[in-house]
Amino acid sequence: MERRPVIYELRTYTATPDKMPDLLARFRDHTLKIFERHGIKSIGYWTNSIGGRNDELVYIVAFDDIAQRDAAWAAMGADEEWLKVRGESNKDGNIVHHLTNQIMVPTDFSPLS
Repeated sequence: MERRPVIYELRTYTATPDKMPDLLARFRDHTLKIFERHGIKSIGYWTNSIGGRNDELVYIVAFDDIAQRDAAWAAMGADEEWLKVRGESNKDGNIVHHLTNQIMVPTDFSPLS
């Protein structure tokens, strides 16, 4: 039986003006496979269709616990491929204006618990 993640991280990236296509391309073409390599489990990725802002990428990733999360993000931050991809995508200026994140734990009645 597959062990379900214990914690979920909700992250919202607000793109720098006119850089949303670049942000989406970086995730589509590079980031997801690097996440997978470091044990960052993708749950879903969204943009706003109605309501909200049109310059946001919202996504949820999952981890077994805080220690695994911290280790995965540290490994991601030191990954040579990621550093190269991030540098290339930011060569004309940062594509992410700012980000927010929340760590969430499913309730006992959640389908994800």
